[in-house]
Amino acid sequence: MEEPVIHKKKLKRPLVLASIMLAMFLAAIEATIVSTAMPSIVADLGGFSLYSWVFSAYLLTNAATVLIFGKLSDIFGRKPIFMIGISVFLLGSTLSGFAVSMEMLIFARLIQGLGAGALMPIATTIVGDIYTKEERANIQGYLSSVWGISAVTGPALGGFFVDVLSWPYVFWMNIPLGLLAMAGIIIFFHEDLDKTDRKIDYGGAVFMFIAVSTLMLILVEGGVRIAWDSQLMLLLSGLSLIGFILFFLQETRVSAPMMPFEIWKHRSISVANITSLTTGMILIGVSSYLPAFVQGVMEKPAIIAGFTLTTMSIGWPISSALAGKLLLRIGFRTTSLIGGVSLIIGGIFFFLLSPEKGPVWAATGSFFIGVGMGLSTTSFIVSIQSTVDWKTRGIATASNMFMRSLGSAVGAALLGGMLNSRIQSAINEADLDKELNVDSTNLLLDAEKRDDLSPNALEVLQDALTSGLHLVYLGLLVLAIISFLLITLLPKGEKSRLKK
Repeated sequence: MEEPVIHKKKLKRPLVLASIMLAMFLAAIEATIVSTAMPSIVADLGGFSLYSWVFSAYLLTNAATVLIFGKLSDIFGRKPIFMIGISVFLLGSTLSGFAVSMEMLIFARLIQGLGAGALMPIATTIVGDIYTKEERANIQGYLSSVWGISAVTGPALGGFFVDVLSWPYVFWMNIPLGLLAMAGIIIFFHEDLDKTDRKIDYGGAVFMFIAVSTLMLILVEGGVRIAWDSQLMLLLSGLSLIGFILFFLQETRVSAPMMPFEIWKHRSISVANITSLTTGMILIGVSSYLPAFVQGVMEKPAIIAGFTLTTMSIGWPISSALAGKLLLRIGFRTTSLIGGVSLIIGGIFFFLLSPEKGPVWAATGSFFIGVGMGLSTTSFIVSIQSTVDWKTRGIATASNMFMRSLGSAVGAALLGGMLNSRIQSAINEADLDKELNVDSTNLLLDAEKRDDLSPNALEVLQDALTSGLHLVYLGLLVLAIISFLLITLLPKGEKSRLKK
């Protein structure tokens, strides 16, 4: 299929970009704004045992469909798939606000995540379509800034809606913004798509969905709500494995595969995707466990813990914008290498983190991780989009985002397992296993409950959390070094041309 004609002269590209960024903002802000509202939601709906599923449901369908939507945009064009994604996302948002039980909210979040699976990769791909290689480097920095803005404004907006209005407005605020983004795409984005050769690999889509959704379920809920040695875990593992095998066999025999494996033959794409897996693990390690260290070990309030994470959200968009200029001067590989060095510096800060060093030290490490993520991810996306042509740009972009999501899920399971194991070992060594367990660590995060602990129990828990998180941060440093070594495998003197 030939590349569609995009009338760049007729396009009002700033308005298209604004619409894309607005849609991305809706998907990006979900995590932070919903986290702020969750205590009020649980107080109203009940079902505290299902708390984590409100987040897991969104993650599952998002990750399971991102590759499928990326490929569909290569077949039907960006505009119709993007519109479907926003529509499904808004449907899920509407239903979430009307939820009368935790089960209904989880179902609505599944729908919301389904739509989000189309928003992020296709928004980035549209930028690849309407901007030249030179322009694209700078524009991807703007897209990355959306994450920083959402991370900073999410908690504030969530708190405002909960305190002034009520928690459903956390979801309903998406509706006017989503409709505005849809209007911008309808009016200002035009592509004349070739109507021929629209072969859809239905089997590949089904096998991919089964394989990825069960894998994400294993990684998100394994050891939490589903025991690793349970029959259900064995069943899910077998289903995921069979799904991947069938998917691979399907893709090798069809003429228009859902995942064209030849894109992985490009070293710039395969290296970028594998590195995104490790940086995704780093990202979840920082965002998930840094607040626990600041609140539980340093005994600082939640607002201080939030500050240490905010610096990462500041470093990311700043470095993304800087990457746009560096890419044109020194190339993809060198820019990515600088990002890899920044990740290692951040990893060293976390490895050396101790209660005495204070939140500023933690915030500095967080900032360097943000800088590293901004430089590397922007370089990867621009490099990938400059390596492939229009008909595979959507799936190539989506594959990179999927690998980062997969890395986050793997990291959450791996690093979480390391932390829990170390805490339980420390409790057993102190012979307090009848009085405390891993869940007792939650008491450290509440100042009042922390004061109720006996001095011995407080010392054991804090030491256990400190040593457990030190193990996690050692893991982060190792992952940062691995990421840097992987980046060195990128092609030297890359001269990827923009294939239109």
